[in-house]
Amino acid sequence: MKNLSRLLFAMLLVLGYSNVNAQDENNPWQITLGINAVDAYPSGDGAPFSETIFSKFVDVDNWNVLPSLSTISVSKYVGDGFSFGLAGSLNKIENWGEDANGDAISVGDLSYYGIDGTVKYNFLPGKTIDPYLGIGGGYTWVDEVGAGTLNGTLGLNIWFSDNIGFTLQSAYKHAFEDYLQTHFQHTAGISIKFGGTDTDGDGIYDKDDACPDVAGLAAFNGCPDSDGDGIEDSKDDCPNEAGLAEMNGCPDSDGDGVADKDDNCPTVAGLKALAGCPDADGDGVTDADDACVNTAGPAANKGCPWPDTDGDGVLDKDDKCPDVKGTVANNGCPEVTEEIQKTLNEYAKTILFDTGKSTIKAQSEEVLGDIIGILKEYPTAKFTVEGHTDSVGSEKLNQRLSDSRANSVKEYLINNGIDAFRLSALGYGESKPIDSNKTRAGRANNRRVEINLAK
Repeated sequence: MKNLSRLLFAMLLVLGYSNVNAQDENNPWQITLGINAVDAYPSGDGAPFSETIFSKFVDVDNWNVLPSLSTISVSKYVGDGFSFGLAGSLNKIENWGEDANGDAISVGDLSYYGIDGTVKYNFLPGKTIDPYLGIGGGYTWVDEVGAGTLNGTLGLNIWFSDNIGFTLQSAYKHAFEDYLQTHFQHTAGISIKFGGTDTDGDGIYDKDDACPDVAGLAAFNGCPDSDGDGIEDSKDDCPNEAGLAEMNGCPDSDGDGVADKDDNCPTVAGLKALAGCPDADGDGVTDADDACVNTAGPAANKGCPWPDTDGDGVLDKDDKCPDVKGTVANNGCPEVTEEIQKTLNEYAKTILFDTGKSTIKAQSEEVLGDIIGILKEYPTAKFTVEGHTDSVGSEKLNQRLSDSRANSVKEYLINNGIDAFRLSALGYGESKPIDSNKTRAGRANNRRVEINLAK
């Protein structure tokens, strides 16, 4: 019997040590190790519900107790409050019931062995106070004479922690053979629950762990919070940097409401619209890119206001003549007035050519210089150089001569600084006289060059 007690104790150590990290609600297995007391009163005729059956239920004088490890049970929770278990027990019987005078019947020193199976129903599984009822059967030997029994069980588990508790139980064992009396067996012992799986070792078992392969926190159902900011990694946009809940777990060093990861200026408070960068003049250009930090201006001009160099009311960016005052209607360039047009033609009419040729005489260089000066004052205006002749000679010859003279003046102007795209040349021959071709003076007036504003 001593060796059997040691064996039972060794079984407990092995099972308990291998499952020391178990949690109550996750562990289906329970092992209980303790002592038992056998009470054979009343002996009677074995009637299961006789009047005397509970009359001395708590009279410990009738109990046979072996003061050592004497019972071990293992059960498995199968769900919905039910569990199935097996128990083994041993004892030494000195008193077996009472005689007619109420005195204990001494039987010497008989061995007692029992193996029992029980189906239990736990009323409050997983709670600190956990009462249960059970029904089952087994086989009991007294002095090596055995018989089958039908058992009814009432018990209570009191859990001190997630996996350690104290169990009290009373079993009524009704024998099927006359040579084994019906009796009670009371047990008390320490219980350990085990069998749960915790893959990541975080103390939260896999069936309740939302992240079973990664160690985490109970507050997040077993999921981690790597940076310790109170936001689990799966919901944390910056899982490795402690941050704010309103920033989805990311830091905001400058407190401007833009998370550092999205902030182009993380150390200086700025605007959300500018990715966290400041804009002192409010022109929509960040200070770092603003050439005029304290003066509002468009982004196209690096945050500076557009200049109007010539003061004509047309900004330089739109002014085709930014250095010359002009009119808004003419895109900032000066407009050719009728007076200027008249002056040009007065000059042009004095341009002299060699007789019957298109070569310009040297004495015309001065007047051509005056014309060039006027054209440069209107850098965007376009002009047509027109050639005209009198009616002397053939019309075909006069047309050719007027073309040549108009182009000759055009080429001179281009060679002296006037852009070619601003000039065109056209000869009209004798088709547009301005005076009579019947007099010498009239014919002289008709032989002319005009420079007119292109329409």
